[in-house]
Formats: sequence, C-alpha cells, structure tokens
Amino acid sequence: MRAMKIAIAQFNATVGDLDGNAARILDLANQAAAAGATLMLTPELALCGYPPEDLALRADFYRENARVLLDLASRLPAGLAVVVGHPLAEGEERYNAASVLCDGHINATYRKQKLPNHTVFDELRTFTPGEQATVFEHAGVRFALNICADIWEPGPALQAREAGAEVLLVLNASPFHMDKQLERHQVARQRVSECGLPLIYANLVGGQDELVFDGASFALDGSGTLTAQFPAFTEGLYWLNLEAGALTGEVLALPSSEAMVYQALVLGVRDYVAKNGFPGVLLGLSGGIDSALTLVVAVDAIGADKVQAVMMPSAFTANISLEDAQALAVNLKVRYDVQPIKRMFDIFMEELSDEFENLPFDQTEENIQARIRGVVLMALSNKFGQLVLTTGNKSEMASGYATLYGDMAGGIAVLKDVPKTLVWRLSRYRNSLSPVIPERIITRPPTAELRANQCDQDSLPPYEVLDAIMERYVERDMAPHDIIADGYSEAAVRQVVGLIDRSEYKRRQSPPGIRITARGFGRDRRYPITNKYRAPF
Repeated sequence: MRAMKIAIAQFNATVGDLDGNAARILDLANQAAAAGATLMLTPELALCGYPPEDLALRADFYRENARVLLDLASRLPAGLAVVVGHPLAEGEERYNAASVLCDGHINATYRKQKLPNHTVFDELRTFTPGEQATVFEHAGVRFALNICADIWEPGPALQAREAGAEVLLVLNASPFHMDKQLERHQVARQRVSECGLPLIYANLVGGQDELVFDGASFALDGSGTLTAQFPAFTEGLYWLNLEAGALTGEVLALPSSEAMVYQALVLGVRDYVAKNGFPGVLLGLSGGIDSALTLVVAVDAIGADKVQAVMMPSAFTANISLEDAQALAVNLKVRYDVQPIKRMFDIFMEELSDEFENLPFDQTEENIQARIRGVVLMALSNKFGQLVLTTGNKSEMASGYATLYGDMAGGIAVLKDVPKTLVWRLSRYRNSLSPVIPERIITRPPTAELRANQCDQDSLPPYEVLDAIMERYVERDMAPHDIIADGYSEAAVRQVVGLIDRSEYKRRQSPPGIRITARGFGRDRRYPITNKYRAPF
C-alpha cells in the first residue's frame, strides 16, 4: 500500500444550494490538491445539503443534482479523487449516494444501504436502500464507501471487506446531541472490529433548521484505536496520512459538554439567520436568565451590531429586572429599547371590561400581557425585517408554561431543547469566558412577572425535579411508575406528566428550536394532539 495524503472536507453545506455547495467543494479540492492530497472525502449529501427532506421527492431536484455533479467532475484538479455525497435517481428508484470523481469522470458510485427511520431521520420516506458494496482503487489503495447509518448496523462494512477493500471511507451527516461523539466512536469501533479495516469518518458541519451538525470528523486504525480527531463546529480541510495500512493525523481534545452545547446553539442561530437571509434578530429581554442566555448566544452568533433587545415592562416588572436587563445590554453593546406595555394592557382591560365584569384577575390577564409583548416584537420584525428569537426553555415547553401567540411568537426558539437546569449551567459556562451576564440574573429565583409576587415554583415543581422527570418521560419514554421507582414523588410525577401530556397542542404551534438532546420536541417526539391515552401509574 503506497503512502498517500487524504483530505477530509468538513464543510457547511446549505440545503438546496447546489451551485454554491459545488463551488465550495471545488475550492476545497483545489486547496487539497495544492497541499499534495490525492484523495478528498466530503460529507453525506454534500452536494445538496442534508437533510433534503421532501426535495428528494422531486424529479427536477435529481436532474439538477446530476447536472451539477457532472459539471463539478469536469472542473476538479487533475489526479485528485474526490468523493462527493449526492442524491441519485435511476429509473423509479431514488438513492442517497456517493460518487468518486476523478479526471473529469465519475469512476464509481455507492448507494446507501441502511436508511435510518427514527428520531430525526425518515430516509425511508424519500430513498431506496442500496444493496451492493462499492470498492474503487486510487493511487494503489482499494477504498470502500459507506454512508452514515451503514456503520450503525452490521453488514455493509463487512461486505466492503469481502469485496476487497483495504480502507473504509464513511460519509456522514450526523447531527449533534449531547454525548453523540462517544456514541459515534463506540459504533465505529464495532464496525472496525467486524471488518478489520481502518475507518475514516467525515462529518458535516453547520446548522439546518432544528439540526446542528458538529463535524468532529475522526479516523480509527484497523484495531479500533483513535488515530485522528478533528475539531467540532469548525469548517476546514483536515489531513490524514495513510502509509502501510496505518492512518495518522492530529488528535484533538473535544470541548466539555457545556461548551459543545453552547457552540451548537451559536452555530444553529448563526446559520438559521444567515442561510435564510435575515439582516439581524431581536428579542424580548426580561431581566431573567432565559432571555439573557438567548441574547448572549445571539451576540456570539451574529455580532452585537445585528442584535436588538427590547425590554417591555408591565406594572408587575420589578426595578431589578430593568436594572439587570440594561446592565446586560450594556455589557454586550447591543441596541436596547424600552417599550412599556402598561398603557396597551389598560386599553385591553377597558375594552374587555363588560365581558370580564366581576371576574377575578387570573391567567387570562397574565396571557394578555405576554401577547401584547408578542405583538410588539412581531410588529418590529415586520417593519424592519429582523427575526424574532423566542426565549423559552425546554422545561417550559414541556410543561406548557408559556403563552401561545405571546412569548412563543417568533421565528426560532433558541432554548427550546435546553432544560432549565442546563440554562443555568450554560450561563455559568459563558460567564467563565467573559462575565457578561450579571450575577443576579443567574441567582435570582425565576419569575414571569405577570402578576404580583409571582414565582415559577408557584405553578411548577422545583426545576431540578421537573427536569429529571421530563428527561425520563420525554427522552427515555419511561413509564410513570418507573419514574416513581427512581425516587420521585407520585405527586410530582403526576403533575409533570399531566402538564406534558396536556401541552402538545401548544408545542405543535411553537417555532422550530435547536436540537441539543437525544429527544427534542418537534422532529424527534411526535405525539397526537387529540389523544386520550394516559400512562398508568
């Protein structure tokens, strides 16, 4: 086996931008060739972006991909083999495929065999599974191709070995969630143990709606030892040397769990704003920790000059909320506006006075305040084109502690998959980089400030309890009696499970949110709104 230099193109593709993605692949290929590489590996469906969802049901989409792929092949530098992921139509069949482009030709094509149909994946809806191994020879080495889920199940990797492969190349669009890289390493080692081949894993990086792809490409030798680990959340070309069957490269330590989640949120916001062409963002800044963390993520994502914070005090807003919100805005150097809502609220109450006569102040009046704030933010968005970021966290989305058409109104929910207890940890992590969030925002008991002396824990269990029950019920599908057996009171479990079950109609109307756990609301967890099933206790 000859020595050769291999490039992993860990880049940020945009779904549907075929010409733009091809131009990026060509630029990276030119860089790889100039650096002496003889092979470059791109991520899964790099040409069209991942996931294409129902674009992959359109015949014209496949025709355009075929046109762009052939054009790309004709423009690549001579002698460099580039493996490009792309959709492929053959007759009535449609495949998630990868082709080897070299010297103006398509030398080989592989069709993905294992189509995932769980959590955020539904590839069986759009693609046909392939059946055969694809082995190609380049620079004296026999390579085989697999695509993402092909290594999560036995079969395709061993099939590649039996077809004569010496090295396994795996194209991936593997979305991030906490501890995902550990799972990837474990699964890749299982496949290496099965087939005995060194493995190169190239992963997509970037945000696509709810999903964030973290890159973190890597390589294993034939014994399953990690011989290269490349950065997370960073685009670039990364290098491997292959000599006498041994793969070597740089082995980098990945960040802490909190750092990984924070970077995922930043990248998710950055790409959602940029890829959809928004000039900037705005959000309601309350003086609480959720809106504070959302604001900091936004500034880190797109820059303070593109972020506007709007404080909308009511009659129930405490002075410390005004002080802390302004202090945070000053620390971050964002545009900060104050738009009181008391007069608007009073007009609503006056106009509704006949209907509400002799009825006590309750959740109705609380929600009217939240909806006035939603109207203000959406009016500013309509007038100036900025995207509204909602600030609610996963604990609130689970329990329904949020107002439809109020604080749920917006374009993307930054913290939708972030439990409240993790919000606190992420705020501490971000302050460890530079202390921008005032300490009082982090330590103050959370409150919606929609009535006098309000506290979240008036309506909800302590967040440590709520989050633990939510994680078991939502992310692990545990039965209530098993959650109780884990040490949680029946009263708390009944309360939390009941809130989660009753709030599905709200979540169905919420904006998309960045996924950072193994089971987020939206693409992951799809429950019927009209649903009489209640888990037994």
